Amino acid sequence: MTDTATQAADPVHAFIADTVAQNDVVLFMKGTPDQPRCGFSSLAVQILDHVGTAFVGVDVLQDEALREGIKAFTDWPTIPQLYVKGEFVGGSDIVREMFQSGELQALMAEKGVVLGEA
Repeated sequence: MTDTATQAADPVHAFIADTVAQNDVVLFMKGTPDQPRCGFSSLAVQILDHVGTAFVGVDVLQDEALREGIKAFTDWPTIPQLYVKGEFVGGSDIVREMFQSGELQALMAEKGVVLGEA
C-alpha cells in the first residue's frame, strides 16, 4: 500500500501526517505544554522553551488511538515524540542528548524555527 492509501485507511495516521506537515515543530506528548502529565514530556517542553522554539503540543492522552497510532507512525515505542519541519527527531532522551551537545540548537537554527536567543 502507498502512504496515501495507508493514510486514507487510517484516519489517525492521516491526522498525524497532517499535523506534522502543517506545523514547523510538533511535540506529541502526554498532557499539554502548560500542563505536562509525565516527566519525559515535561523535560521535552522545558528544553524546547529554553531553546526558544515555538511548537505545537498534541496531547496523546486524549485519544487512545492517537496514543498507539503515534508509536506505529514512527515505529518508535515511547512518548513524547518531536518533529521538526516534518522530520521525526526522537523522544525525550534523544532531545535531551541533542540539547546537551548543542545539536538541537543547531538543528532548530538550520531549520529556521528558533524565535530568538535563549
